[in-house]
Amino acid sequence: MMDILNILLSESFWAASLRIATPLIFGVLGALICERAGVLNLGIEGIFVVGAMCGWMAVWLGAGLWGGVLVAALAGAFFGLLHAILTVPLGLSQHVSGLGITLFATSVSYFTYRTALPNVSSPPRIEPFQPLDLPILSDLPFLGSVLFQQTALTWLALLLVAVVWYVMNRTALGVAIKAVGDNPDSVDAQGLSVYALRMGAITVGSALMALGGAFLTMSAFDAFFFGMVNGRGWVCIALVIFASWRPGKALLGALLFGAFDALQVRLQTEIGALVPGQVFLMAPYILSIIALVIAARSADYPRALLTPWFKGQR
Repeated sequence: MMDILNILLSESFWAASLRIATPLIFGVLGALICERAGVLNLGIEGIFVVGAMCGWMAVWLGAGLWGGVLVAALAGAFFGLLHAILTVPLGLSQHVSGLGITLFATSVSYFTYRTALPNVSSPPRIEPFQPLDLPILSDLPFLGSVLFQQTALTWLALLLVAVVWYVMNRTALGVAIKAVGDNPDSVDAQGLSVYALRMGAITVGSALMALGGAFLTMSAFDAFFFGMVNGRGWVCIALVIFASWRPGKALLGALLFGAFDALQVRLQTEIGALVPGQVFLMAPYILSIIALVIAARSADYPRALLTPWFKGQR
């Protein structure tokens, strides 16, 4: 217990928790926007992969770090638009379409990598985003190392939480997006396009998901590896439910999972000789499932989620 307490009180633990949570923040915000508009996007896992690969490859080809971020977002938006076309005007199954997008995006990413680098045994390295060293702020006790020595993409993720909260709760666009996920008929009666709102939300949300993948190759690591996404997209789908489709709680959920993951890494070092390593690897997911079950019982989900809508049909 003293080992765990020492870990929880350390600055490095919370700094690592925030780093681990950053791709989840991007992903959960993207999934939240999609689902608020009434569409489940199970393509998130593949969009993470394509964002990771496209962002890294763009930087490797000379686009620059922020150019890589833009390329990753555009790649995610493309696959999001494809999912939107299949599920909104065509009304196909959101589950089947989303899983198809995941398989398609993942396969395209791996194929592109192998085609561009056929004879490479290990991926080329890039110069990733470096931690920001903000004068005075970086020297603050505790907060300095936890918050003010993160990379620019972590700050972008935190900024987007505030932006998404403001748009969803303080603008007419946010009201329309939430309305189209609850009662699309009422939105149509107001003369607004249900199709445009849903497709726009899916496209933007998918672009944010891809930034989660880009963080992995351009900030957390410096290259693209097969399997590096490692189920983070599915975790984001669960975190949206935990967050009750609210940006603030989404941030909390991502940080909670990040803390669980950072804790298991440190516990392996402290008491790994006494407990099988697989127990530590399972721990973040088991704890997240428990938190999800507790939170989901009171979750207020969008009423039209998973329900296709066609103009003129009641």
